[in-house]
Amino acid sequence: MTVTLADVAARARVSPATVSRVLNGNYPVATSTRERVLRAVDELDYVLNGPASSLAAATSDLVGILVNDIADPFFGIMAGAAQSEIGGPGDGSGRAGGEKLAVVCNTGGSPERELTYLTLLQRQRAAAVVLTGGALEDASHQAAIAVKLAKLADAGTMIVFCGRPPLPDTDAVVAALAFDNRGGARRLTEHLLELGHRHIGYVAGPLERTTTRHRLEGHREAMKEAGLYGDEEGLTVHGPYDRRSGYEATRALLARGTELTAVVAANDTVALGACAAVRDHGLRIPEDISVAGFDDLPFSVDAVPALTTVRLPLAEAGARAGRLAMGKETPPPGGVATIDAELVERGSTAAPAR
Repeated sequence: MTVTLADVAARARVSPATVSRVLNGNYPVATSTRERVLRAVDELDYVLNGPASSLAAATSDLVGILVNDIADPFFGIMAGAAQSEIGGPGDGSGRAGGEKLAVVCNTGGSPERELTYLTLLQRQRAAAVVLTGGALEDASHQAAIAVKLAKLADAGTMIVFCGRPPLPDTDAVVAALAFDNRGGARRLTEHLLELGHRHIGYVAGPLERTTTRHRLEGHREAMKEAGLYGDEEGLTVHGPYDRRSGYEATRALLARGTELTAVVAANDTVALGACAAVRDHGLRIPEDISVAGFDDLPFSVDAVPALTTVRLPLAEAGARAGRLAMGKETPPPGGVATIDAELVERGSTAAPAR
């Protein structure tokens, strides 16, 4: 049953006019009243009718692209490529054609903000939503996301995952483009093992992210295959996907006094911090300690020495997600596609000193 403005007013114990003022933002309303109205809107999942209210099931020209951190090249590259496909090209005349207005929504990694953006996009009858990056491994949040996505899909919104594994038990997602993080991490660790490394530190991402788990699983699979299962347990440190985390975690690993000969970082940004920590410890890369990253972000080749890493086709994945969101490309069989990760060997890794 469609929720009306009167329903929201009744739930919030205010007049319909007050609800309208809160939602339109065109009249001062007491903070406590505003919060009560917005809470009722969320509880009832009320969708504000826009200019096209006569077309109840119609979608707008808006497309939302959700990212954890737009300042992180990992997300910026995917979002930019998706936006290019969503927003154009037009016919060169300056007139609006089939393109949409792509809006990047920066969640900051907050699960609450992710849900809030999905609610806002639902109210705006977004034509499509692209969710990028790893998912939060929390059952209650995943259930809440599934409910939101189902409502968006029922209203005609195209939903695409880019760099995110498929959500279990939902058919709301048109396509999930998932990176082979596990396979890429395994190949990276195998590369170090082939060089002769046995004491390999691992600077992992946040515990609650799918990307973190998959990359750590790949690393540990390779260590187990080499007969070193369990040896890496004490050489794993978790932290955010940022440079500071890489620096502090590597300093902690070096302080343990182990025979550390290599450090694998959760991503290239973390690897830069690891490199700085190694140098500040008076050690050379790769002569004393090898360092490797993940993602092959643009700066990785300009690091000194250039980073050995795992290349993810971020721009290609983002562009494909944009085409899928616009209906320009047929979804993969079963709605899921695994995107290969490629090992890129550069100067930051070498055989350990004998």
